[in-house]
Amino acid sequence: MNVATTLERLGGWATWVELRRHHPRRAVERAVREGRVVRVGHNRYTLPGTVTALVDALRVGGSLSHISAALHHGWKVKTVPEVTWVTLPRARGTLRRKTSGVHVHRSDLPVGSSRARVTDPLRTVLDCARILPFDEALTVADSALRSGKVARDELRRAGAAARGPGAAQVRRVATHADSRAANPLESVLRALAIEVGLAMTPQLEVAESGLYARADLGNEDLRLLLEAEGYETHGTRQGLRRDCRRHTDFVVHGWTSMRFAYEHVMFEQDWARWSLAAWLARHLGQPVPARPKPQWRRAA
Repeated sequence: MNVATTLERLGGWATWVELRRHHPRRAVERAVREGRVVRVGHNRYTLPGTVTALVDALRVGGSLSHISAALHHGWKVKTVPEVTWVTLPRARGTLRRKTSGVHVHRSDLPVGSSRARVTDPLRTVLDCARILPFDEALTVADSALRSGKVARDELRRAGAAARGPGAAQVRRVATHADSRAANPLESVLRALAIEVGLAMTPQLEVAESGLYARADLGNEDLRLLLEAEGYETHGTRQGLRRDCRRHTDFVVHGWTSMRFAYEHVMFEQDWARWSLAAWLARHLGQPVPARPKPQWRRAA
């Protein structure tokens, strides 16, 4: 896997340390020299499309918005878009300018919600929440809160005030957004859990006699832990041994520990939802739903 693909899977933004977990120094430096990866500021790396997206917005006379605006604000996303999202006023007529590589969204932006041709942070989260799938929208909202550019109370007030098409999902995203989510993979897994009725706390501390650990997601009342394992390997035999001990300790102390690989969360969502719903059904003494047909596909 090349550095640009790794960066995309990490959410469109990464630090030097994050990239070095997957690639040698020379590979990262070569990707930057060749322009496949862009270094922005100190210790921040992104894809070329993030940098050039604003040019696309200006070219068609609109404002950078939705998932493209989220990347512009420095937030990690579930899926880096192949095209640039741009919002144009509803009253604007047929575009005469070239729009290849641009996804046009029609909406009248309130005064002050778009500065320097980019929707402001709160508007960006609300726009994404209104029309994107729940897991993608929650990933953006989590990252926005984590960045500090949007406050949790501010988002919840805006969610409560939302009206019109998509307002119900705006409220749902605003309710569940959490700055404690560490990365897009955890945000997407949490979204899948929420969809089947499981409320999970990001980065839950597990403190038992002889055991202290932090799980990716957890529910203390159900004593259920979910671990999003990423797409990398354990790297070393020592790392594998440490991980096996950790999960065995969870079970010994009465926790159910469910582990999901990157591919499960991103590409086998029907199975991931089913496994969570099946566990919950057994826990509640209810019939277990039928297992879905395999849907796995290899990532590009």
